[in-house]
Amino acid sequence: MDAAAWDDRYAATDLVWSTEPNVWVREICAPVAPGRALDVAAGEGRNALWLVEQGWTVTATDFSPVAVTRIREIADRRLPPDLRRRLDAVVRDATTAWPSPSPYDLVLFSYLHLPPAEWVRAVAAGIDAAAAGGAVLVVAHARRNLTEGVGGPQDATVLLDPEDVVASVAGLPVVVERAEIREREVVGAPRPALDTLAVLRRT
Repeated sequence: MDAAAWDDRYAATDLVWSTEPNVWVREICAPVAPGRALDVAAGEGRNALWLVEQGWTVTATDFSPVAVTRIREIADRRLPPDLRRRLDAVVRDATTAWPSPSPYDLVLFSYLHLPPAEWVRAVAAGIDAAAAGGAVLVVAHARRNLTEGVGGPQDATVLLDPEDVVASVAGLPVVVERAEIREREVVGAPRPALDTLAVLRRT
C-alpha cells in the first residue's frame, strides 16, 4: 500500500489499531532506562505514546499524513503538557536516511512490512539513526504465520522470519542480540499469531 492508500484507511475509521502498546515493545522496553526513541512507521502512535508515558522522548514517523495527524490529535487528548512536549510526530518515508547525527537510544520497527529491497533500506536507515550502544527493535509478522498463525499480511514476500532480519542487517554496524519467533495470543482466534522479535545493538 502506498501513502495515499494508508491515508484512506486511517481516514475511514476512528482508530485502525489498538491504543495499547505492542506486547513485545512493552516487554523489551519497560525495564530500559528511558532516553531518545525513534518509532518508524508509527501508525496512530500506540507505541510512541506509551514510550512517552514511560519517560522517553520520542520522534514518531509515518509516511501517511493522516496517521501523523492522528498521532498528534491523540497525543493532545491523552498526554499532559509536560509529556506532550516529549513527542514529535512527523511525515517521513521509512526508507529515507536520517540527517546525521541523530543518536537515538532506541529505534523501533513495529510491523513495518515492505518488499525486501525497501526493507533493507529502511532497516539500514534505522540503524544509522541509532546511537552507539543503542537498540534497534524489530517486531514483525513471521512468514510462517501464514500457515501456522493468524492475521497479518497475506503476502509472504513482505513477511520476516528471524533469519530474514538477520540476513537484512549483514554487514551493517549492529550485533544481533536475539532473533526469535514469539507466540502472541489473539483474542477470539483459534491459535496464536507468530511474530518475529529481533533486538539489534548498534556498534
